[in-house]
Amino acid sequence: MLKTMTARATIVAFLAGLSMSAHAIADTQRIDIPAGSLLTALETLAKQTNVDLVYQDAQIEGLRTSGVAGELSAQDAVVKLLQGTPLEVRKDKASGAILITIPPASAPATSSLSTKPSARNGEGQGEEKKSFWSWLRLAQSSTPSTSQTDARDVSASNGKGEGAVEGAAQSQKTLAVDEVFVTGTRIRGGTSTSPLITIGAEKIREEGFTDLGEVIRSVPQNFSGGQNPGVLGGSDDIANQNITGGSSLNLRGLGPDASLTLLNGRRMSYGGYVQAVDISAIPVEAVERIEIVADGASAIYGSDAVGGVGNVILKRDFDGATVGARYGTASEGGLTTREYTAVAGTTWASGGLIATYKDSSTDPVYSHQRDYTDTLFEPNTIYPGSDLRSGLLSAHQRLGDTVELRLDALRTKRTSLQYNAWSTGYYDYTQETTTSLVSPSIEISLPKDWSLSVSGSWGKDESLFGYATVITATGESSDYNLTCYCNESRAYEVSAEGPLFALGGGDARLAIGAGYRKNSYLSRNQVRGTVGDEGDESSRFGYAELSLPLIGAGSVTAGAQRLVLTTAVRSEDYSSFGAVTTPKLGLIYDPGTDVTLKASWGKSFKAPTLLQKYQSRYAFLDPAPYYGGVGYAPDATALMVTGGNPDLNAERARTWSASLAFHPAALPNLEAELTGFDIDYTARVVYPIGNSSQALSNPINAPFIDYSPSAEQLAQLIATYQFYNSTGADFDPRKVVALISDPYTNATGQKVKGADLSGSYWFDLGDSRLTIRGSASWLSSSQRTTVAQSAFDRAGTLFNPAKLNSRIGAVWSLGGYTSSIFANYIDGVTDTVAMRKTASFTTFDATLRYATEERGGAWSGLELALSAQNLFDRAPPLYTPSFYTYVPYDSTNYSAIGRLLSASISKHW
Repeated sequence: MLKTMTARATIVAFLAGLSMSAHAIADTQRIDIPAGSLLTALETLAKQTNVDLVYQDAQIEGLRTSGVAGELSAQDAVVKLLQGTPLEVRKDKASGAILITIPPASAPATSSLSTKPSARNGEGQGEEKKSFWSWLRLAQSSTPSTSQTDARDVSASNGKGEGAVEGAAQSQKTLAVDEVFVTGTRIRGGTSTSPLITIGAEKIREEGFTDLGEVIRSVPQNFSGGQNPGVLGGSDDIANQNITGGSSLNLRGLGPDASLTLLNGRRMSYGGYVQAVDISAIPVEAVERIEIVADGASAIYGSDAVGGVGNVILKRDFDGATVGARYGTASEGGLTTREYTAVAGTTWASGGLIATYKDSSTDPVYSHQRDYTDTLFEPNTIYPGSDLRSGLLSAHQRLGDTVELRLDALRTKRTSLQYNAWSTGYYDYTQETTTSLVSPSIEISLPKDWSLSVSGSWGKDESLFGYATVITATGESSDYNLTCYCNESRAYEVSAEGPLFALGGGDARLAIGAGYRKNSYLSRNQVRGTVGDEGDESSRFGYAELSLPLIGAGSVTAGAQRLVLTTAVRSEDYSSFGAVTTPKLGLIYDPGTDVTLKASWGKSFKAPTLLQKYQSRYAFLDPAPYYGGVGYAPDATALMVTGGNPDLNAERARTWSASLAFHPAALPNLEAELTGFDIDYTARVVYPIGNSSQALSNPINAPFIDYSPSAEQLAQLIATYQFYNSTGADFDPRKVVALISDPYTNATGQKVKGADLSGSYWFDLGDSRLTIRGSASWLSSSQRTTVAQSAFDRAGTLFNPAKLNSRIGAVWSLGGYTSSIFANYIDGVTDTVAMRKTASFTTFDATLRYATEERGGAWSGLELALSAQNLFDRAPPLYTPSFYTYVPYDSTNYSAIGRLLSASISKHW
């Protein structure tokens, strides 16, 4: 029997007569609820989504939530709001009501039943009434579902509401339709002990981003050097190359190969020759959110996650079709963009799918179009032109109550064009990159709230890099050189997750898994039909992660509202360098309602790239003075060997982070987080001789030089390496005074530390809302090649991350109108040759957007947007380059695009 009628009970009674079906409610919509009281958050969600939420007051009061933002369904939003609580979620398909309950073992005494209703009007249908009242009875009995924070569909097979109770009783056999995993942990419903950066689809639209490359370059913790369009010559770092035309994650500036990129938790294939993963190959139209953990995560995900991991999560359910077009151009010329997109999706009782297609073409920016580069020879591009075609399909299908099949498939083809000129000629570069991914999986719900997952993935990235040398005066062109940097990957994994035993804060949960992964790399000259570098590598792995919630909601422990300890370990056995084991420990502590403390310590690693292992090896014979030799006979020579090294070992890192999140109960709209981090990165793979002209004169190179090589040793090297003699005389081993070893070597030690600060605050202005949010990152890093070498700064110097990066702005919304303005700040960097620091770089981005209400007629589902990046047309800070064909700015930190204006329109049916 329901409790005596209250205002809420009156609403419940009134709700039984409401008629509008859940199918008439938008599947996804913009949701923005800040951290704070869970009770307040649920009330806000009910108003925003027009979906019925059913729960008991006593089970909600006193709990807090981290909030939720993005383009989500109401069901997904509830799941996210309840993360870290003992509450469970289920949904009745017939009525659309969402039930929030707690297991009987930990449930408080029954209190008043609360229903947060939608504001719909109309006459209810009988089946909907029956279903809804069944859910009310279900809420009062606190019938448990199968998993914390797992959304379940327990409606009866005949679709009638009276079957809901019976379905709930059998819920331990019911499939978890939405597995709730957060990046940085494999525990369902778990929380990462490392700070998590979440950028939802709504934020992406609000800030005017058109691809994921733009998104990650806006993140202060990410360095825009590495593999990114617009990165040009001037840097001696091989990673700073625009080979694929794509964009790579480069957290903490540790390199694109030291940040892991995932798509729905699965690895993509490497691209180019530096193991960069092109995140911009994923169509942004299909993205629900991107989650970034800027902390070591090898214990969870394996190799590459030294700087951290970025996980792109696709929209799961999309109903209808959307077509869009965008046109943009830089106000000073170049980068004229024409873009067309289509998104279509549908859902049915047991599954759904979404498909996207994108066609985009962009003109290059030429050096003569910017006054600070117009002295360079023509033709010369400072930003490449490109043509992009991309398609994606994501589908899921439930088989019965316990099995679900999932499939993600992606194919992107990008062609780009660049020119690089000198006094008498120029290089004509073309790049064509095709990225493919197929990732199927089977999710099985087991008894006792355990789940089993079997998954596989196949990925391929073929980057065709071609160039021709053209003589300007005659137009004569050399033979065209076309090389394929071809990467392929395969992976198979089986994993399980579930509860072990009860603790004070909930169930201890365990995630375990094992699998196999293989990567292959091939560089092939497409014109000559010859193979340059070739190799592959495989690994077997196993992992385990344990979450121990010692204290949780409802605890009476003084000074502790939540205490969770986590531990994870992963072991991998590589076919090349052998086994490596990486542990991680974590802690989450809430002393009260206002503050959350997180800390993590762990070890990470990165396998050497296949180029570093299998690149062709060379031997160069030159006069000794060429390498800095002094006091030798005039005919003395030195032999330098360089190239790949099949004996390379893994790079290793020790990482820790600690964060303090502030979410005061007195200011529920405010949240802020301060993070400190430290990375000790050892055995980094580099060419150890930093400057070959000082190889023999600089004492720090002594470990890599043999001053008494034997004739047999020299003969073997010349026979096995590609040998080049530049002395003008025949090779004579007796005249070789030094053997300089400069192949890839595990040599460099790098230390990185710093702090991140982020925050947001929103408040209502009449019927509108203003949200202020931003983040900043301060970075310090130093490096040394050998123990004899003094450490030197990397952060804050040319072609390395600036020490301070930040982005802060405001978003104002009223009805269908949204406007935003954000300021970006990048600190100046020092030219270590001239010992002069450049100016800082501050730009502003602005976006105006209007979306019509969902209603009948041609104007329904229409969205218009105007966007300006670098609104005030700030030019990049300049320096004097060492070579006359280099651009006079640091292209890894600063953009030469200037003011970029664009307009877009889309229509949804």
